[in-house]
Amino acid sequence: MKEKSRFKTKHSTLNRMSAIILTGVSKKYTIHHEKPTFVEHIIKGSHEEFWALKDVNLEIRKGERVGLIGPNGSGKTTLLKIIAGISTPTSGRVDTHGKIVSLIDLRAGFHPDLTGIENIFLNGMILGLSKGEINKKLTSIISFADIGPFIDAPLFTYSSGMTLRLGFAIAIFSNPRIILLDEALSVGDQDFQKKSQREISRLSKQYLTVIFVSHNLQEIYNSCERIITLNKGKIIGDAMRKNFVI
Repeated sequence: MKEKSRFKTKHSTLNRMSAIILTGVSKKYTIHHEKPTFVEHIIKGSHEEFWALKDVNLEIRKGERVGLIGPNGSGKTTLLKIIAGISTPTSGRVDTHGKIVSLIDLRAGFHPDLTGIENIFLNGMILGLSKGEINKKLTSIISFADIGPFIDAPLFTYSSGMTLRLGFAIAIFSNPRIILLDEALSVGDQDFQKKSQREISRLSKQYLTVIFVSHNLQEIYNSCERIITLNKGKIIGDAMRKNFVI
């Protein structure tokens, strides 16, 4: 897939080994405390500004497994959404290279009334696979998800863990170059987490880039080789796993 540049970009800053580059990225939200009348809105309004991200500069290389940690409200999920293109930065520049698959919302791209198999085709096509490609990968996806007879049941009967299994299996076999995970693997059981970690490690050798958000530091430590700490919308730490102390 060709290089993809978004948000006020004219020329890419990506080199051939970069997967993601963020330059001066900030995100502002306006919080309204009460619903003002039209006149109040014109005169003064009742709101304040909240900066979820503030001047973030970051480069992630192809094949890196990066963990994002920090307290609630530190900007982790906002950063993932901006990389995924779900949210637009208030200012700054985002450059990405390759197909991005996001598992920020486990049920995104799924229909609750369709069966697991039907959702594989639906979600797979949303992720850019043809029906023929999905047919070729169908057995592998079903095997990796390992949800047994529920594969023929409608999605509304699934637990969060089963939905995660199916979503992650489809993501892995959709030929992504970048995968974004927000607490996703925390929903699965330990066997599935280990299987997913092994698959991510294998694909990383083929330059699959993974960005993983979790409040479980041990999980981040086991899954990622680089750990970035955010607080109040800013990067306050960036270390390789060997230099990171839990």
